[in-house]
Amino acid sequence: MDEEKAIYPTTIIIFGATGDLAKRKLFPAFYNLYIDGRMPEQFNIVALGRAENTDENFRNYIEENLEHFSRKKGTPRDWSGFRSHITYFQHQLDQESSYQALYQRLEDLDQEYGKRGNRLFYLSIGPNFIATISNHIKNTSLASDAEKDRIIIEKPFGHNKQSAIELNSLLAQTFEEEQIYRIDHYLGKETVQNILAFRFGNSIFEPLWKHKYIESVQITVAEEVGVETRGAFYEQTGALMDMVQNHLLQILCMVAMEPPASLESGEIRDRKVDVLKCIRRISPDQVDHYAVRGQYGKGMINGVESKGYRQEEGIAEDSNTETFAAVKFYLDNERWQNVPFYVRTGKKMKEKHSYITIQFKSLPHSTFSDSPHLLSANRLIINIQPMMDIRLQFMTKKPGLSLVLEPVEMIFDYFACQDDTPEAYETLLLDALLGDLTLFMRSDQVEEAWDVVKTIQESWGSNKDTSFPNYEAGSWGPKASEELVKRQGHKWV
Repeated sequence: MDEEKAIYPTTIIIFGATGDLAKRKLFPAFYNLYIDGRMPEQFNIVALGRAENTDENFRNYIEENLEHFSRKKGTPRDWSGFRSHITYFQHQLDQESSYQALYQRLEDLDQEYGKRGNRLFYLSIGPNFIATISNHIKNTSLASDAEKDRIIIEKPFGHNKQSAIELNSLLAQTFEEEQIYRIDHYLGKETVQNILAFRFGNSIFEPLWKHKYIESVQITVAEEVGVETRGAFYEQTGALMDMVQNHLLQILCMVAMEPPASLESGEIRDRKVDVLKCIRRISPDQVDHYAVRGQYGKGMINGVESKGYRQEEGIAEDSNTETFAAVKFYLDNERWQNVPFYVRTGKKMKEKHSYITIQFKSLPHSTFSDSPHLLSANRLIINIQPMMDIRLQFMTKKPGLSLVLEPVEMIFDYFACQDDTPEAYETLLLDALLGDLTLFMRSDQVEEAWDVVKTIQESWGSNKDTSFPNYEAGSWGPKASEELVKRQGHKWV
């Protein structure tokens, strides 16, 4: 990582600066980086919006939101310094003249820097605007320097494999692959990043990380909330597209990848693509055997009655959109032969909890096989949120006069070491400022990930599920998901 790039003059252009993502995540992230001294010495944030506004009004709007969403509150001096770097720029996404005016604004800022600064374009907008913005950026030469200009794009990156290929091709007309940062905020989470350090920095675990010792792997991302105000968006996506194709498959890659030769971004991303290519494709006639979908109905969450998905605002009364998805994957390579990878995600579930469970195989023969007490298999649990810890479960003698075994946990707790860890967007935005692509998805990663879920997506899209709603709000999902893992003697942890 070249730390010199961090202090190079940079202009950050945010498309959709008045939107929800910008106020909740982007501006707080940049503010926290500023307080920590991680922003360039010379930088400007150009906030684009359609409505007429003034710098002063927009800065006040940002200050109000920082009170609610910023990890750090900062001092009056911190805010005074940060606000001076924010300017509002009225901009129409589909008008060439707006981009020409923006070009002149960026040229003026370069004059202030005394050199051509880096330009970081953040598209905090709907995916249907990506083509329009990319074409206008190309036509007005806003990103003419491949070494200094970068673009960050939020998911979903396409809606299937073909659309992802088309979008990659479109972006390639304006940007080199090394300029494109496809962001997945899950990869910026501290515990997800630590998978690499945990696996490849400890000689006691890496030799065990294979089918000879591991029985199964589970990845769960459970949400307690429903679709809230995102009903219209969610109707076009569903759990498979919203979570499995990106978040869960990327976590799976981190768990399953081969040791990289170095920490260079291209090397790590190569190993992730290798994993995606090794995932066994599910044939159309086997979708129901390997994948389960669900949709929440009415139920109780924390003692409060909760409405079903079809009663949410913007949702059709007969909607067939899944709010839960569970899939069993296999990897056809030497390391993971016959090891099932179970992934599941859902809304309105019993609790908010994201975690990875590595289930080790039971001993083929145990000295304690005649004991009346069952031996629990060893487990390694990596909690992503809201807990942030790594737990190793193993058997030990229970204190006392008798030789009785009991399971215990050895815990590494992030909050015990540092109670104020950076948000995922802080990590990812800093990497983008530094030009570090390690935690961002490459074009072939995106296309392979879509290919992994292709047959599931097509089957669910063409076949209506007549059982919806099939799980209560406040539960752990449909019963069929329990059967998915039970067939091989497993259960969700």
